[in-house]
Amino acid sequence: MNSKTTIAEHYRLQQWAAQIKDCQNRPEGMRITEWCIQNGITKGNYYYRLRRVREAYLNGLSKENGLQDIVPVDAQFLCQTRTAPDALFQGLDISLAGCSIHVAETTSMKLLSAVLEVIRNAE
Repeated sequence: MNSKTTIAEHYRLQQWAAQIKDCQNRPEGMRITEWCIQNGITKGNYYYRLRRVREAYLNGLSKENGLQDIVPVDAQFLCQTRTAPDALFQGLDISLAGCSIHVAETTSMKLLSAVLEVIRNAE
């Protein structure tokens, strides 16, 4: 546990991480606002908790305490195939904060949007 993190903060972050996972697994078509109402929190509070959990993860708290080490990715994004295996694929390479992202013509806009949202909120 990080020396700056109290036991109460650690416990709270674990609860929030479980809430966020629950929200991310909400029924398809349900908006975050609806989920928040059903779970008795405001949308602003949900995003505050999401930011705090991400900050804790980025600060190494998750590795020290066994929280999830893998960011979930929809299987549909992992099954993309290339039509010509030896062809040169052009695209855009983005490097930021030690991460590299390659964006090709075939990159899904939904995936790109999700990745950029994570990067935007990981400050």
